[in-house]
Amino acid sequence: MSLVMVVVAGLPGLRAATDAEITRGYQDRQQQVLEASVAAINPADPAKGSHFDVAACLQRGVKVEAALARFMRLTSGKQDGNMFWMFPMVAVMMNGDKTLDPAARTRIADLWRTYWPSRGDTENHWAMYYASLYLAAQYAPGAGPDQWFNGRSSAENLAEARGYLEHWMEVTVTHGQGEYDSPNYIEEYVIALCLLSGWAEDASLRLRAHQLLDYIIYDYAVETLDGYYGGAHSRVYPRQIIAPGLTPSQALAWLLFGFGERIQSGTVQLLALSGYTPPPILERIARDRSRPYVERELKRTRWRMRHAGPDSFVVGDKRTVPVYKYTYVDPDFVLGSSQGGLLQPIQQQTWSLIWKTDLPAKRAANTFFGTQPYSSPLEGTMFFSSDWDTVTDLIARSKADYDTPDKLPSGSPFEQISQQGAALIALYDIPVGTRFPLVTVFFSRDLAHVDEDASGWIFAQGGPTYIAYRPFATGEWKPNDWTGLLRGGAGGFISTGFADWGSGHRCYVSPALRNGYVVQVASRREFPSYEAFKAAVRALPLKFSVAATPEATFTTLDGSVLHARFGETPIVNGSAVDRAHWPLFDSQFGESARGSRQLEIRHGADRLFLDFNRNARTESAASVQP
Repeated sequence: MSLVMVVVAGLPGLRAATDAEITRGYQDRQQQVLEASVAAINPADPAKGSHFDVAACLQRGVKVEAALARFMRLTSGKQDGNMFWMFPMVAVMMNGDKTLDPAARTRIADLWRTYWPSRGDTENHWAMYYASLYLAAQYAPGAGPDQWFNGRSSAENLAEARGYLEHWMEVTVTHGQGEYDSPNYIEEYVIALCLLSGWAEDASLRLRAHQLLDYIIYDYAVETLDGYYGGAHSRVYPRQIIAPGLTPSQALAWLLFGFGERIQSGTVQLLALSGYTPPPILERIARDRSRPYVERELKRTRWRMRHAGPDSFVVGDKRTVPVYKYTYVDPDFVLGSSQGGLLQPIQQQTWSLIWKTDLPAKRAANTFFGTQPYSSPLEGTMFFSSDWDTVTDLIARSKADYDTPDKLPSGSPFEQISQQGAALIALYDIPVGTRFPLVTVFFSRDLAHVDEDASGWIFAQGGPTYIAYRPFATGEWKPNDWTGLLRGGAGGFISTGFADWGSGHRCYVSPALRNGYVVQVASRREFPSYEAFKAAVRALPLKFSVAATPEATFTTLDGSVLHARFGETPIVNGSAVDRAHWPLFDSQFGESARGSRQLEIRHGADRLFLDFNRNARTESAASVQP
């Protein structure tokens, strides 16, 4: 039996947890989810309960009549939701295989014949669409073209779905995800993969999905701090960039690892229904913050339709650009970044800092970050098929904050980030005529002791974390929502609850076109006092110039010398950063070389080896006496 110390908050000495105890903890939480799902179905009120609540009753064989009544109510009238309609329907179909009555089966067949769900236009849309279509075709193996919305037989739908899913999996483990490390969209990938790992009858596809589910969860575990998803993100919404606890990943953190409180989401319900049990090594990694470490990861941009650029490369018939992620994980904070540029349309977060907090997840705004609020048809036509004249308007119809100067999620071709350990340099070279020629740094309401020092540094404290920020150009303080757009309710769900999560923050906003700043972070435990931290930072060598091409050289608290010049590769301690050999994953907890299609996950003597070449998954653990 594996016996490995689980370390919480960097404090050793807690009792060792066995594999069995970790698994039992997960299964207890799983049962809480399913029991709450069953309880949501009320025999006296068929207007209450979701598809997942119905599925839980059908799987367990309880309240079946009431669940079926609720299902018929849910599926009456006009259907909508596209792929978000598909996977809840499939959840009922898979879990009701033995308990669905003839009326429900007829309704299911009619809906797959008459309702045409769109497959959408994003990586997560296609993953959910094809995972759902695969299982729906598997459910009705002999159905002909006349029984399907798209005029194809079950066999044809099964083949198309499998072809795409295997292609997507191959690209992910070879080049990285396009919608990488999103605190929001992680749930869509969990949905797609737990559907397949839970109910695909083909053993090979089922195993491959199980492996990739382990892979995606590891990707989250290695960059989390008490369930908060740290580092650079492909896609975040305004509330999620400001309040990192208001994310679907936070709901998964409770079920997977026991962080925080139970949040009964559809994704959590589906994962519980699927029977997936995470290997104990993943919880150990998520909780072990006994010492700081660096995590390097390779991802890719969304497919670029135009303006791909000289750094792009071809996968099949599509172009993309590498995303180089660097994350410093400390027991008290996570500082992570990507290189900057346009890596994802609309909702990119190029770098972020999060810290440990005692505030409830629904209240906490434990984050600090910067952005260049870029809005241009260049970005829109790079990633979307729309034309130059209309694409910005089309984006803003669904992402209301896109074309506003006070937006916070944003990538920019005029931004470059270089990080070494707990410090980073951000440089900006913004052309004249840019729509929003601003550099914005977000200061949360949770920050304490904000001090605009005479040295030019601005100091702050977030929980147990000390922050030093040195702007290279003057700016002014503004409310985070200075246009009032989201405060006024624009964008529907995007701005819902703004008064709770979006108020009380401010930003340091600089209009200088050639611009930049340095950020240095440290744990409170490293200094006898806040004043000692400030004194140490003031003494650090820093040279910068924004007169021509922005450039800076900074000696960090750990003694590293970081040099950055806009448009050039960063230099650390005299050597250029080697991005040609940047790994898919690399830290004390895991390793995957670019193109290897293999990931070794490790914690102490425990190993989980995911081999996508041979479609093999191997767990090993050292036997240790208590």
